Amino acid sequence: MIRIFHAADLHLDSPFAALAPEQAAQRREEQRQMVRRLTQECERLNCEILLLAGDLFDSEHVYRQTADLLRQELGRVRARVFIAPGNHDPYSPSSVYATLDWPENVHIFRSRTVETVFLEELGVNVCGAAFLEARQTGLLDDFRAPQNGAPSVMVLHGTLGEANSPYNPVSEEQIARSGLSYLALGHVHRAGERRIGRTTVGNPGCAMGRGFDETGPKGAYFVKLEGKNCSITPVPLGGRVYQTLSVSVGDDPKAAIEAALGTEPERDIYRITLTGTCLRPDLEKLQAALASRFYSLELIDETVPPSALWQCAEDDSLKGEYLRKLKALYDETTDPAERRLAANAARLGLDLMEGREVTAR
Repeated sequence: MIRIFHAADLHLDSPFAALAPEQAAQRREEQRQMVRRLTQECERLNCEILLLAGDLFDSEHVYRQTADLLRQELGRVRARVFIAPGNHDPYSPSSVYATLDWPENVHIFRSRTVETVFLEELGVNVCGAAFLEARQTGLLDDFRAPQNGAPSVMVLHGTLGEANSPYNPVSEEQIARSGLSYLALGHVHRAGERRIGRTTVGNPGCAMGRGFDETGPKGAYFVKLEGKNCSITPVPLGGRVYQTLSVSVGDDPKAAIEAALGTEPERDIYRITLTGTCLRPDLEKLQAALASRFYSLELIDETVPPSALWQCAEDDSLKGEYLRKLKALYDETTDPAERRLAANAARLGLDLMEGREVTAR
């Protein structure tokens, strides 16, 4: 049995531009800590091969401490390490893949032509190819696994089933005739696995979420290859996660949010959408009241106003005329966004006309 650890899309040194600068720097440090967890899990599972399927770095600008940490961590594992550079970190003469001195157990694929390394001690072929620029296609074209009686695995950055993708589209037909036992993919940030012909295809997704399009826990794959059988077990790598939550609120939005969260403290990164019928929530006040429970919190108001908002619409006054026009717009549409726009205009107008402090929302 061959034990393989497969990770992809670490995106080290991401900018985390949506966070405050101090938090962004902390998140980059958390990414570095994630690298340590990754190698620790590889060791814990006694893996002989570690496959890293591209986009280890978010760009060609890499902090030296990040590159040094990755080199040191990879050098500590007993596994043979194989890296296939991706579209964010393509191989070039100026890339860290070419300019740094990597440990002896690390093999970096440096060509768009598939290269095969035969590991005699394990009796397995390890194949791979590299992005040489940000857009690359055809890395799996016409590939056939070596006919030396040994199983073959491949590490590759690419997109399965999207023929028009500029990021190395890989087709089912190519995989079915490849002769591979396991294809370790990266690029798509959602985890997934499939069986195509005799080949098991795995993509562990990104190793750490970086935005609200990458919600929930992330991790890597533990792959066991035994004869023609290939099994995949997800391995969580921990750390903060991005979460989205929709909460129907009433007169007390804070209480509704806390009830939805439960009693356990939340130190993740949340986007909470407020729905339901209520007077306009004070988002700034809510943010201040809830901030201590979260690492970062974004609130979105999608509530609709109660009928009381329009109670002065029949008044023979400027206020009444203003509200009548907005209520007509509100009643004529079923689009929630247009209704919120009309309601917010009514709220803001009332605040101005009644001498209250106005905060644009």
